Amino acid sequence: MIAVQPHAQGAILPVRARPGAKADALLDEFDGALRVSVTAPPDRGRANEAIVVVLSEALNLRRSQITLLSGETSRSKRFLIRGLSPEDLLARIDAALTPTIYEPPDPEV
Repeated sequence: MIAVQPHAQGAILPVRARPGAKADALLDEFDGALRVSVTAPPDRGRANEAIVVVLSEALNLRRSQITLLSGETSRSKRFLIRGLSPEDLLARIDAALTPTIYEPPDPEV
């Protein structure tokens, strides 16, 4: 389970970064953190900026709601997500990680 912590302004999300990957994506839970892959290299903050973009798009957040608190040069990072409780953040993560299965409409209806 992802170890999201409460914060006075929202929730703290631990992230395990995978820079230089083949695709930008939320992957899964790894050692209490959300694994996020980004194609950006870990050079001059590019990967950190890409992680903010991936989180904002996947979790339906504004970029201004996401701030890197620690781990600027590490794969293990902590982001402050403003305006969401830990429960709401976990629900959004769960929805983003759950694959959507297409079911064609019933032709007899």
